[in-house]
Amino acid sequence: MSEARLVVYHTSDVHDRRGFGARLASVVEAGSLLVDSGDALRGSSTVFHRHEPVAVEFAAAPYAAQAVGNREFHYLHAAMLARARAMRVPWVCSNLVDLRKRTPPFVRELYVDAGGLRVRILALLAPQYRTGSGWEHVFGWRFLAPDVALDELLEATSDRADATVLLSHLGLEADRDVARRHQRLSAIVGGHSHDVLVQPEIVDGVAIVHAGAFARYVGRLELAIDRDGAARPRVVSYRLVPLLTKAQTA
Repeated sequence: MSEARLVVYHTSDVHDRRGFGARLASVVEAGSLLVDSGDALRGSSTVFHRHEPVAVEFAAAPYAAQAVGNREFHYLHAAMLARARAMRVPWVCSNLVDLRKRTPPFVRELYVDAGGLRVRILALLAPQYRTGSGWEHVFGWRFLAPDVALDELLEATSDRADATVLLSHLGLEADRDVARRHQRLSAIVGGHSHDVLVQPEIVDGVAIVHAGAFARYVGRLELAIDRDGAARPRVVSYRLVPLLTKAQTA
């Protein structure tokens, strides 16, 4: 067995808090993977701000990917594209499809290198309406059910990936259901429900981690990865690293 270590740092639901970027950059060690599970912005799916100050914080830290949360998503394509360009962090959303094939604000999957490992990143956004809804014709967006999207993409998994990490903006309860049905995932890095897990939950062999909201913590997950695929990924260690105090996030 050829075993390697994958270190994943993760934030979620920052909600436009400031002052954490430099601290985060000093915490994340070289060779690790820093990701965010969505809802960093002050805007929403219907409210658009031309200036999103939190983009400066994200630019200060070595983020490799961010999931599209409901505050990154916008019903209007032009607004969502402007947000993606301002953030300058690759956006990932695996269960949102643009039926009009416009300039993409995000990718459905992303491959990155971390610690000598090839990591596949997928991401899920809580659907805003059902597949086939009349709203598809109005806005051009189609939301796939999370299971439908994962069935499609995991079936197409290539041998280029040593690990598959899911950035979930579904909430902890939904993450547990996803883990039960998709055991080919290496880990689920969650958000949306603002839960803080001091230790990972292991559901049918899949580690689920949540670091809470408002940049109070960044989670550090270390996984042992079997490059040969003979063994499931296992948690080596996990901890929450403080970023901002409650007073700073009030």
